[in-house]
Amino acid sequence: MALRIPIQTRLLLMGLLTTGLAQLPITASVSRGFWALPENTTVVEGAAAELQCGVSAPGSAVQWAKDGLLLGPDPRIPSFPRYHLEGDPTKGEFHLHIEACDLSDDAEYECQVGRSETGPELVSPRVILSVLVPPKVLQLTPEAGSTVTWVAGQEYVVSCASGDAKPAPDITFLQSGQIISDISANVNEGSQEKLFITEATARVTPQSSDNGKLLVCEGSSPALDTPIKVSVTMNVLFPPGPPTIDWPGLEEGHVRAGQRLELLCVAQGGNPPATLQWLKNGQPIYTAWDTEHAQVVARSMLVMNVRPEDHGARLSCEAHNSVSKGVQERGVTLQVTFPPSAITILGSASQSENKNVTLSCITKSSRPRVLLRWWLGWRQLLPTEEMIMDGLYGGHISVSNLTFLVRREDNGLTLTCEAFSEAFTKETFKKSLTLNVKYPAQKLWIEGSPEGQHLRAGTRVKLVCLAIGGNPDPSLTWYKDSRTVTEPWPPQEPRRVQLGSLEKSGSTFSRELVLITGPSDNQAKFTCKAGQLSASTQLVVQFPPTNVTILANASALRSGDALNLTCVSVSSNPPVNLSWDKEGERLEGVAAPPRSAPFKGSAAARSVLLRISSRDHGHRVTCRAHSTELRETVSAFYRLNVLYPPEFLGEQVLVVTAVEQGEALLPVSVSANPAPEAFNWTFRGYRLSPAGGPRHRILSGGALQLWNVTRADDGLYQLHCQNSEGTAEALVRLDVHYAPTIRALQDPTEVNIGGSVDIVCTVDANPILPGMFNWERLGEEEEDQSLDDMEKISKGSTGRLRIHNAKLTQAGAYQCIVDNGVPPPARGLVRLVIRFAPQVEHPTPLTKVAAAGDSTSSATLHCRARGVPNIVFTWTKNGVPLDLQDPRYTEHTYHQGGVHSSLLTIANVSAAQDYALFTCIATNPLGSDHTNIQLVSISRPDPPSGLRVMSMTPYSVGLEWKPGFDGGLPQRFQIRYEALGIPGFLYMDVLPPQATTFTLTGLQPSTRYRIWLLANNALGDSGLADKGSQISITTPGLFQPSGEPDYQLPTEQPAGSSELPLLPVLFAVGGLLLLSNASCVGGFLWQRRLRRLAEGISEKTEAGSEEGQIKNDYEESQWTGDRDTRSSTLSTADVEPYYHSMKDFSPQLPPMLEEVSYTQGLTDLEEEDIAFPGHLYDEVERLYALSGAWGPLYDEVQMSPSDLHWSQDKYEDPRGIYDQVAGDLDTVEPDSLPFELRGHLV
Repeated sequence: MALRIPIQTRLLLMGLLTTGLAQLPITASVSRGFWALPENTTVVEGAAAELQCGVSAPGSAVQWAKDGLLLGPDPRIPSFPRYHLEGDPTKGEFHLHIEACDLSDDAEYECQVGRSETGPELVSPRVILSVLVPPKVLQLTPEAGSTVTWVAGQEYVVSCASGDAKPAPDITFLQSGQIISDISANVNEGSQEKLFITEATARVTPQSSDNGKLLVCEGSSPALDTPIKVSVTMNVLFPPGPPTIDWPGLEEGHVRAGQRLELLCVAQGGNPPATLQWLKNGQPIYTAWDTEHAQVVARSMLVMNVRPEDHGARLSCEAHNSVSKGVQERGVTLQVTFPPSAITILGSASQSENKNVTLSCITKSSRPRVLLRWWLGWRQLLPTEEMIMDGLYGGHISVSNLTFLVRREDNGLTLTCEAFSEAFTKETFKKSLTLNVKYPAQKLWIEGSPEGQHLRAGTRVKLVCLAIGGNPDPSLTWYKDSRTVTEPWPPQEPRRVQLGSLEKSGSTFSRELVLITGPSDNQAKFTCKAGQLSASTQLVVQFPPTNVTILANASALRSGDALNLTCVSVSSNPPVNLSWDKEGERLEGVAAPPRSAPFKGSAAARSVLLRISSRDHGHRVTCRAHSTELRETVSAFYRLNVLYPPEFLGEQVLVVTAVEQGEALLPVSVSANPAPEAFNWTFRGYRLSPAGGPRHRILSGGALQLWNVTRADDGLYQLHCQNSEGTAEALVRLDVHYAPTIRALQDPTEVNIGGSVDIVCTVDANPILPGMFNWERLGEEEEDQSLDDMEKISKGSTGRLRIHNAKLTQAGAYQCIVDNGVPPPARGLVRLVIRFAPQVEHPTPLTKVAAAGDSTSSATLHCRARGVPNIVFTWTKNGVPLDLQDPRYTEHTYHQGGVHSSLLTIANVSAAQDYALFTCIATNPLGSDHTNIQLVSISRPDPPSGLRVMSMTPYSVGLEWKPGFDGGLPQRFQIRYEALGIPGFLYMDVLPPQATTFTLTGLQPSTRYRIWLLANNALGDSGLADKGSQISITTPGLFQPSGEPDYQLPTEQPAGSSELPLLPVLFAVGGLLLLSNASCVGGFLWQRRLRRLAEGISEKTEAGSEEGQIKNDYEESQWTGDRDTRSSTLSTADVEPYYHSMKDFSPQLPPMLEEVSYTQGLTDLEEEDIAFPGHLYDEVERLYALSGAWGPLYDEVQMSPSDLHWSQDKYEDPRGIYDQVAGDLDTVEPDSLPFELRGHLV
């Protein structure tokens, strides 16, 4: 048990003190003053406590005292946040409530009642509030939660200490769930007053049954509901049990040789588990084992093949672990049964007939012993002698001797020695021999080629030697001229001699000799022998010369030397004829007298005399030995080695072509013997280093390799070759090709219309090729790029593009492309400027501009012309030159490429003075042109014209028309229509007011309608007299296809339509329809303008209009910028001097400041009919404000990315044909005219 004496003593003293205080005498006043008194209370740390105090005299001041310290009458007790009074004071309830008690609350408490009118001062008995503090931790040594390794049977000391607690806790140790009695404990003071620490020590002796179980330290206290525990896991080490061996049979240790023996050794228990090993005669033979940790069993399986030498061996299994005091062992001794491993018969089984044979049969050691018996075929023979001897491994050796007489009929019988024993009843052990009785052969002969037959060398000849009878088989041996015939080793290909093996067929024996005949076989004698018998045959072989040799009288040859060559044929059968030739050329020779030759053949010799030159070096002189009978020739050649100085060959390259920045190889084709000793290259007098340089090296064959070639490397290179016989030189030209570079290109190139001019392009290039010049015309459309009407001329480094009878369509940018095959091609741009006389654009035969003639309005007349060079404008009024010094007249001139404009502003228009015919005259050095503009008063609008059907459905019709002169006031359009056969007219206003297309809806299918178009302004309408504003239609039925009709029914044929060439107009319109969505609007307006031109244009105007359709590439580049920025003109002072097209130019002019409804600026005028030609000059004053708008209007005109730019300083026009933009106009006060009198541009 744990020691508890100190704790009980303290509790006893505390109880006595409490009891004594409770038994103190209490006065009657006190007992009468309280109806509830506090009692001693015990509480666990962290819990709440409440001390009762009931006062009989309500209204008195009540407070509590703690260890004599008054807590105050305030029920909240501010100094102690966890303290407060509970209960109803009117009922005398003043209970002290303490939240979350801790050790500081462990004290004596009393309830005190202050003196009052209704009663005296009262004090309750002192009571004790005891706060119990449970232990928080236990500290175990070894460390809690760990695993300790102990050895079974040894004693270990374990200590356990508690944390601070009140009262001191009890400590108990449990080993595998059993309480340990042998412990000692001490109680010490804790870290604070009233706290205690218990330290306990136990002595533990672990057993094997404790392995893997817990050693627990348990702490208990009144403050704990359940004890706290810490533990360690015991890993107890103990030795394993003795091993056992499972023997796989009835008799332990008895086994047969060759048997596969499997022995299982098992050891139970042990920590760690047992280590097993097998020993044979005390020596380890197997040390592997398996362990099952769940059952703590170690197993080791010994597998061995039993051998005879294992007889008497002791096999043992040992088991131990790290805590074993000794090795535990189990063993078994082997008793091995084994048969004889072999039976041997001593003596020869070969003997001549009718003689005795003596043999001895001996067995290897066996256990137990075996018996022997003899058999000849199926006949048993009795042994002459038998004996037994001791053998190996405890066994015995058996011996049996036999002697008997052999006969010819016994030949080939089997002689067997058999061993047997009762221990091996299922096995038989035998040793057999074949009896060989010897006797001689009877006959021998040769079969093969008839003797004396002529055989050609290389012929395959087979000779067969045959013999009858004999034992052993007769050994047939071949001889050639008394020498044994053998196959060469290693075998040669082709195998000229093939010696077959001895073959037997019944009693006949044969052996083949196969020969590929050669010169050595000629008249040779071939013999076959078998013992004392022999047979022979002789061959006659024809063969070509065995060797043809050429002998020379000199080795070192030079040009001019005489050389004598002798050809010798060593041997042949029959004789041969010798002949000479040199590289196919036959030579005459001198024959030598015949002489003897080997292989019993014939020898021959023939000589020839040659005169040597350098061209003979390397040539072969061939001697041919020809056999007419054999139809075969054997040849030999002698290669001439002629010493001569270097000579350049005919294939030596004299011109090498290279590309600039590329590589060049100057090859060398030289012949010399000996080879040249040095190759020296010089260029322009400078010798190139043989060791190489930054851009060259000399190759081993003398070739010169250059890289990063430049045009400066072009020229002649001198090569010097040398050898011991002399020197030679050659010149090689390097031709460096380089890409073309344009050196001269006249830009711009100008020509008068109808004239001829050459656009000249001069280049620097190598090579200069006839067709390397190409020309392109830069344009957006394919028809603009054709050069069919131009002549291309190329001469040397100059290319020309010749233009005959220059036309405006040929003006624009051209590109000279030069490609000589060396990339990159050179490209140069040049502008072709066509100078032509002015062409004033005539929108109508007579343009009208309306203005109020009350001397308060102003009007602007716009005159535009095309021409190159620049145009000078002059104005006349009623044929009289206009005095521009008059302050009422202001002219502004603008130039944009080949398009020029003059704006004449008339201030303070007077009906008397200014209602007149104004003429604009455009002049340049090539001619002049003019147009008339009528300044009139404000009036009703002119009728629209060109009313036509665009599309039609059963319920609607799409209309289009051309507006007429609006009379100087804003006009709108109205449609009047009637259905034929139905009385009454219907009216429809066109919206927006300025639209020139409209879809009339609400129609009926298959109905004929008559439609009128009216224009009206503030002064009235245009009337119905004009037939150009009427049309009759018939709507399609419901089942008829809708769409644009195939025909139109205008009541008036447009004037001049028969004179206008419609084909160019249709081509222009069709091309414009293929443009982008933005371009479609411009193309639509252009079609309308072309139709207006056709209504009254003069023959001259028609020609000008046709030219207006011509697309000049040098002008077109600015149109994209005009379309995007809505800018109207361009000053040549602001951009480069390049011509821009005005084909689709639509001036976006600023509105008059007094016009309120058009203050949005230029971007709102897209639907206005302001595109030229058309009523461009009608009532211009409304859009040409007399303000400072002119300045920014013509500045910074955008150029499209595809525009070509030319440097001004390089292509500055010396004539100054481009005028500066005019200055800003004077300002006029807004709202100076009534709304209905303000001008309007249609």
